Amino acid sequence: MRIPLLLSFLLLGLVFLPGCQSTQKAADASSPVVVSWKLISNFTEVPAGFKAKFVLRNEGQKALENKGWTLYFNMSPRPIRKTDGPATVEHINGDWYKLTPNASFSLKPGETIEIPYEGTEGVIKETDAPLGLYIVYAENGSERIEEISNYTIEPFTKQEQILRGKDDQLPIPSPELAYQQNHDLTLLPADQVAPIVPAPLSLAKGGGSLPLSSSLTIYVQKGLEKEAELLADRLKSATGTAFSISSGAGQGKGIFLQLGVVGNTKTEAYRLTVDANGVRITGSDPAGVFYGTQSLVSLLPVSSFAKPAATLDVPFVQVEDAPRFAFRGLHLDVSRNFQTKESVLRVIDLLAFYKINRLLFYTTEDEGWRLEIDGLPELTEVGAHREHTAGMHTPVLHPSYGSGPFAHQEGKYGSGFYTKKDFVEILQYAAARHVKIIPELNFPGHARAAIKSMEARYERLMKEGKKDAAEEYRLIDPQDKSVYLSAQGYKDNVVCVARESVYRFYEKVVDEITKMYQEAGLKMDVIHAGGDEVADGVWTKSPMIDDLLRKHPEIKGPRYLQSYFFGQLQQRLRKRNLEVHGWEEVAMNKTPDGRYQANPAFVGQGVVPYIWNNLYDPDLGYRLANAGYPVILCNVTNFYFDLAYSNDPKEPGLYWGGFVGPRNAWTFAPFDYFKTTYTNSMGKPLDLSKMERLKPGARRNILGVEAELWSETVKGRDMMEYYMLPKLMAFAESAWSPARNWETIEQTADREKAIRQGWNAFANGLAQREMPRLKHLNGGYNYRVPMPGVLTTPQGLKANAEYPGLTIRYTTDNTEPTSQSPIYKEPITKTGTIRLRCFDASGTPGRTVTVTR
Repeated sequence: MRIPLLLSFLLLGLVFLPGCQSTQKAADASSPVVVSWKLISNFTEVPAGFKAKFVLRNEGQKALENKGWTLYFNMSPRPIRKTDGPATVEHINGDWYKLTPNASFSLKPGETIEIPYEGTEGVIKETDAPLGLYIVYAENGSERIEEISNYTIEPFTKQEQILRGKDDQLPIPSPELAYQQNHDLTLLPADQVAPIVPAPLSLAKGGGSLPLSSSLTIYVQKGLEKEAELLADRLKSATGTAFSISSGAGQGKGIFLQLGVVGNTKTEAYRLTVDANGVRITGSDPAGVFYGTQSLVSLLPVSSFAKPAATLDVPFVQVEDAPRFAFRGLHLDVSRNFQTKESVLRVIDLLAFYKINRLLFYTTEDEGWRLEIDGLPELTEVGAHREHTAGMHTPVLHPSYGSGPFAHQEGKYGSGFYTKKDFVEILQYAAARHVKIIPELNFPGHARAAIKSMEARYERLMKEGKKDAAEEYRLIDPQDKSVYLSAQGYKDNVVCVARESVYRFYEKVVDEITKMYQEAGLKMDVIHAGGDEVADGVWTKSPMIDDLLRKHPEIKGPRYLQSYFFGQLQQRLRKRNLEVHGWEEVAMNKTPDGRYQANPAFVGQGVVPYIWNNLYDPDLGYRLANAGYPVILCNVTNFYFDLAYSNDPKEPGLYWGGFVGPRNAWTFAPFDYFKTTYTNSMGKPLDLSKMERLKPGARRNILGVEAELWSETVKGRDMMEYYMLPKLMAFAESAWSPARNWETIEQTADREKAIRQGWNAFANGLAQREMPRLKHLNGGYNYRVPMPGVLTTPQGLKANAEYPGLTIRYTTDNTEPTSQSPIYKEPITKTGTIRLRCFDASGTPGRTVTVTR
């Protein structure tokens, strides 16, 4: 689920471009045109506007004239208000834009030209800037493409570039601000740092430690063989020696895995005992045993992940544990920017280690279809690739998010898909680690990749004279003239819900995915149907829709067609014994004034809405739970991992819902989230006085929580992991661990004090245990180490860290701090340029802060 555009996109009309032409890559794909882009200001006469400019320089031998070429680029979708000067900037579709010369344009060799333009919605991130630039030359009925290789983004340094406009009440990021924010944090001794994340129900420490080595046999009860094998593999990595596995109860000293009664919880609970007799893990079910093994691994010395030791000292403990919520999920978008199978498996390993048991796998979107489907080859032949096309009406996916004009370019992430074999492997890998994968097929909106694929299929079969077959899975009304704009700037991403072929397509895909689950030895019993962000204006000028409304006046008009579609779809999915999940809109109707209200039609019908919106409709999650819906809370202000860690222009990510770091994910009170949600995305206080609160009897309807990682700005594995880590550990604490004491403190000052104390302890754990382990876990992950806070005083330069336990190193000779640089211990009295940088215990650094004293 994504945010609607903050301001209405200025509808410029659909962009009609020339028909299909032959396209060729230039012999030298690098253009002689040098481009720079600068954000001028977000403080404009238009509320929430921005001013920017392109600067083009011709370093070639030929003049760039006023016709015959177009510069294409991608940019975080924003309405373009106007262009002043020798060229025009226009929005085409989605995040695809073009710059075309006006009559006055002329760029001779060696000359420079500026092209200013204006748009709406403030731009504050380098990841917002235009990217994926290329020029298309029209030459004798064909197109020649040159990519812009010499392109720079001017730095964002001024207030009017860093803040989103005059309404942005957040402070400008600075080393001094970071220092103040870190001021209350203190370093805790290692023995006061939580040894297991997420924190268990109870943990009692003993007075000694167990020498753990391969001399201890793993004794396993029948049915727990897979759990034993995974544990043995992990212990082998930590010790460098192989552990033997034996069936049966075993005798004497060893590592014992068994099923049994654990408290009052029948699923996922475990008891872990480490004493002089070895290790005993008792689980209420195999998942409980598995989570017990993960807690055992958490107790291993962090150093063993970097350098195995044949014998490891594991502290004596008695742990009783069970999850707070049955549903603990991560949503992973691999459609907008593709992630390899291997990267997905690494994510699954992370989820399993931190006891997260659901992966909502987002493989279909406007910008990409990522899953092979038998019988519909165009879904991956067309829908899994992005490349330049002559216009938005061709059956081709245009470039998005800087994917460039050519499919499958190295270092680009617009192309790719999972074969059936890949998907079966992912399913099996996840199931072995007690992670349940929920597939998502998002309709009726967010469907452009499917639409374009099925239009390619339609054209192919029509050329073969197979009209009935061509219509079998077609998804649009070709006569539809509706004008709309989706939240991500699309004008053509919604299916025609009046077509039976739309439902036939959906059923076909669901049935093929079901077969893959069966091949993996699993049962598919849940599907996420999406159902979000159908724009105003959809279905208003469609002959097929008009006919449907005439035949069914009970639908009451286009505004209710989304509910109609979901009702039709839900009936078909129930026949397949599928529980239907969806974004919050699936459980709502839109009122005449544009507000959403709970739709009672699907209460008790196996429909589970996921609620992201605690910002623009703050009490929505509680309203739906009170109305009887079981809900998953995905609060944007806490759990949207694609939102940037801060408003630092160099910190990648989105920010329409504010900024999200580990502390946001940790400070979540599921039964009263107003206790930690005070302001909107611009820092303005929210009026919570009239909010509907969760009724005591509706607490059972909060099934769990889910974190979201959308991928518009996520390019490749390293960026994906950077966005997730260390946010994921804080989310796991909110999803699994028992309620924190501050969740029920009503007095604000007392609650904030308790939050600070609790967060200080958790932040110590991140720096001292969790992050250094990540450096080596599963071959090592890419995680974010924050920049230090720095304050200049008359006594010297002071520094501190966001996570106590990080080491701050510095230089005074204008070089980059390394792991060998001096350690900051007391105020630095030297003058001149000082560079400071945080390092964790593994030696992993963050970005450098440079100050002048």
